[in-house]
Amino acid sequence: MSNINGKVYAMNAITPMKPWKTWILRGFFFVLGRVKPLQQDLINLSFIEFARWVVLPRRGFPFLGNGQKREELQYDYLLFFSNFNGTWNQYIDAFSAVLSRGLNLIWRWSEKFPGSVPVTPFKNYIAQVQFDTDYYYTAYPRATANDLKSAHIVQTSLDALSLRAQDYTPAQFAEAYLHFVIQVQAHLGETGDAPVVF
Repeated sequence: MSNINGKVYAMNAITPMKPWKTWILRGFFFVLGRVKPLQQDLINLSFIEFARWVVLPRRGFPFLGNGQKREELQYDYLLFFSNFNGTWNQYIDAFSAVLSRGLNLIWRWSEKFPGSVPVTPFKNYIAQVQFDTDYYYTAYPRATANDLKSAHIVQTSLDALSLRAQDYTPAQFAEAYLHFVIQVQAHLGETGDAPVVF
């Protein structure tokens, strides 16, 4: 599947909006970008590596000249891009359960948006407006966002142990090493491809 690279799934969706609705959404994005507590629910979904909404005005599409016919579009478009860990169903379920109010504030301006709850019509809508990702880059395709956070915790703890270890007796080192292992054991995982589940 072209949307999956290791443990990372790339999702892209494009939805049409009537131009007069665009200004309302831009205002909401302006507030969202400046009032950090409004972003907290999205940040708390730790399996999301990246998420971005972009409003593309109907006159903002490239015009290259040289015989290209200028498009006369009726709608502006909302583009949504995201990279996440897990399956498509898990992602949409979590979005619907945790971010339903925020999703409704963003996508309600798009044509035929059914609302994010109940989840089945929302999933059907996303499936209709999503397009496949032929190519994308991820720095660590075989690791999740949580894998990277855990690796940082393990490395920091190991660095701290190694700084103190040179002054320890063998018995002190054994005790410190045991403490280190207990401290980081929840952060020891495995990287690699995620199982493909649809």
